[in-house]
Amino acid sequence: MTQPGPSHSERVMWLRLARTRGLGAIGFARAIAHYGNAADAIDDLPARARSAGRRVLEIPPPEAAEAELEQIGRLGARLITGLDPDYPALLAAIPGPPPTLIVRGDLSLLDRPACAMVGARNASAVGLRFARELANGLGREDIVVVSGLARGIDGAAHAGAIDSGTIAVLAGGIDHIYPPEHAELHARLAEDGLLLSEVPLGQAPTARDFPRRNRLISGLALGTLVVEAALRSGSLITARYAAEQGREVMAVPGSPLDPRARGSNQLLRDGAHLIESVEDVLDILSKARRPEPPAHGLEDLPPEALGDLFDDDEPSRPADGDAPTDTRSLPALDRLRALLSPSPVSGDELARAADLPVGEVQAMLMEMEMSGEIATLPDGLVQRRRQS
Repeated sequence: MTQPGPSHSERVMWLRLARTRGLGAIGFARAIAHYGNAADAIDDLPARARSAGRRVLEIPPPEAAEAELEQIGRLGARLITGLDPDYPALLAAIPGPPPTLIVRGDLSLLDRPACAMVGARNASAVGLRFARELANGLGREDIVVVSGLARGIDGAAHAGAIDSGTIAVLAGGIDHIYPPEHAELHARLAEDGLLLSEVPLGQAPTARDFPRRNRLISGLALGTLVVEAALRSGSLITARYAAEQGREVMAVPGSPLDPRARGSNQLLRDGAHLIESVEDVLDILSKARRPEPPAHGLEDLPPEALGDLFDDDEPSRPADGDAPTDTRSLPALDRLRALLSPSPVSGDELARAADLPVGEVQAMLMEMEMSGEIATLPDGLVQRRRQS
């Protein structure tokens, strides 16, 4: 028998508490663990904050929560709270799960086993192809692919799994399209996949929102797979969250000559599972332990833990590699250079990845070969030369 969800009034109270500035996800969980419900927390917390010498809590009025719920409904989206029986079980098991989620698309994807796939925004053409192939192969095995809809590996992973099931976790509101060139993919995900965020509609992401988003990418999945990543990158932040959440960490090995592989290779040295095929991923996921979430995803904390209620509990990971970058604005030659790596790739594939005419790409490759930047192999493939 399906458990009933919260009443409308309970949903409004829950949303008001969730949108209280300065509380945070962990503070929210502590408040619910102490008071038992959002309404009692809202009644008592302002006085408790004043007596503790804390700043005045900004609790939104009921009208603001009602307006947000109406806005969500108009978009064809839905608010899922920690009281709803279809709140994702894996996400409920992470420390400080988001009190609310705004989702749009195919909600059944939240019930299927999932694998997170992340990587470099300035990915190589070979990395993009491998990410698409892995995502497509996982989809054929009924595995949902979770990623962040960023440029590079994220976009390739979503594209590879769009026909089978993929979830995009956004740092901003689900109605905020970023990057702009993913507008078509964003629209397709709203219909055939799933868009998910913990922030209100209309909110543009800031630098601190990306590490917050990364904990949800790993939290929704049994394991996180890193395809390409520099040593300081948002992808490694996601991998660290996965490890802390008790999830599997996997990485695709890369050339030691490519800076985009140094982070993923470091993960392998640190004990991540080495991935060379879809079968490798499936084997790891089949052995993954499913964490048991506490009731409603809330921490079972004693009343005295409320003393830290108002501390800033937002993830403070460095956001290196997560700051928005737009390789599409680069000159054509620089865009092409960004896609090259020590791994051989064809001119046609480079043209597709760079969104440039084949003839233009071939002309630039000829110039790069003459200058010694690249080498052309007997089968017509090209690779970046090692710089001395």
